[in-house]
Amino acid sequence: MNIAIFALVLAVTLSIMLIGMVLSRSKQNIETYVSARSSVGSFSSMATIVASVMGAWILFSPAEAATWAGLVAVIGYALGQAAPVIAFIFIGPRVRALAPNGHSLSEFTWFRFGRFMYSIILIITVLYMFTFLAAEMGAIARAIKLITNTPLIITLGVVGITTMIYTTYGGLRASILTDKIQFYLIIPMLILVLIAAITELGGLEESFLSVDTANSSLLALDHQPGIEFGITLFIAILAANLFHQGFWQRIYTAKSIADAQRGFFVASIIIVPMIIATGLFGLWAVGAGLVDNDRPASIALFSLALEVLPDWSIFMLVALALVLVMSSMDTLLNGIASIITVDLPRLVPNTPKIRLINVAKLITSVLIIPAAIIGYAFDSVLYLFLIADLVCAGAMVPTFSGLWISKINGTQAAISSLLGIFFGALFFPKPDLSGWWTADGLTEFWHILTSGNLLASFTIAVVVSTGCTLIFWAWSYFSNSEDFQFTKLKNKIKPLDPS
Repeated sequence: MNIAIFALVLAVTLSIMLIGMVLSRSKQNIETYVSARSSVGSFSSMATIVASVMGAWILFSPAEAATWAGLVAVIGYALGQAAPVIAFIFIGPRVRALAPNGHSLSEFTWFRFGRFMYSIILIITVLYMFTFLAAEMGAIARAIKLITNTPLIITLGVVGITTMIYTTYGGLRASILTDKIQFYLIIPMLILVLIAAITELGGLEESFLSVDTANSSLLALDHQPGIEFGITLFIAILAANLFHQGFWQRIYTAKSIADAQRGFFVASIIIVPMIIATGLFGLWAVGAGLVDNDRPASIALFSLALEVLPDWSIFMLVALALVLVMSSMDTLLNGIASIITVDLPRLVPNTPKIRLINVAKLITSVLIIPAAIIGYAFDSVLYLFLIADLVCAGAMVPTFSGLWISKINGTQAAISSLLGIFFGALFFPKPDLSGWWTADGLTEFWHILTSGNLLASFTIAVVVSTGCTLIFWAWSYFSNSEDFQFTKLKNKIKPLDPS
């Protein structure tokens, strides 16, 4: 069976690689390679959004959260993942109207706020997307190792190299075209695996009875740790995904603003039940007594699958994991490459167009190596995400206030972001979710905050950065500071290759 599953890994990865190369084989210029501007309708827009954001993490993080924070945390996770998709329904038209030839958030930040804030946003965006990429690679490698005992490095190499090849070859077009095919596969496979699990557990009612017996609080919608963690995830995921270059690219890939809005809206509806479905596996794993020192919460879904699922559904689960990881990895690889490529002409003026596309391909190829190393080293997918999410939460309000508020300047936005990140980080927990501080000499209130409270960490990051932004806005308003002229963006942000 191990040999058969690894053969499946090779078959799926090589098939997606070949499909991506064949579908995107036509000649492209640098503009098409990184933006695929105005090329897809509302259905394709929806499909590529769902496939891009639903990576292999949905087989790990929601189930892991469910094992200790319960059903209410899973619901918060699902709503949190849908929130940024809904937010882009409103942000997208604003950005596309201000900069119809735009490519990325960092590009907008350069012209709106200047070099200081641009540098912060560039670091934050690349940090978040690289973390996402590394977490995806680590997740799929550990999933295959758990099932077949295949060394991590082999799976990392197979998945990383095949995804890198077709993404490097076809750029964003390859990502979008394969996303559409992957969308057709993801939902049916997830439904089949879910039905198989419910059937093997004795039916839906019986599956939850065992959870109720093991830990009834996990099913309670008033479970306090679950409520806190659900709210934390909502804030964290909303903030982080607003910096996801894949979303920014897909604002421009749609044929019209209306197509983009319909795509994002339908995607937000589809995402919620998908995450809740995978989160249920964590609850069922607790009910089956499959979460312990030998079987950590981070692999709860796979622990349950190996225990109760029939062989055919194990194969289905592996195929699902591979499709999920490759659909998100190609988006992340192209997204990071596009950010750097779009910004390169400003940093190195008069760069030839042919060199730009070669740089984009080189970045896409090279990124796989450090991402594989980080994915190999880190066990917890969820903790990796939370680190990047906190940084995004601190910068969220100062950055996006610049879309509408003309009085905020770059220095003010940068200071607000950095202060939000700094004060939020003071309360961020260790990987085991305990605090960094001891109780000695602390007041009870201060000890609660410093005892590893994720909700406090994210809330403080947002509150501090928002408060600073409002103070700077009020100061600028009453001191009659110069307004930023949004009309300048149309003329300043231009296509990389007008041809």
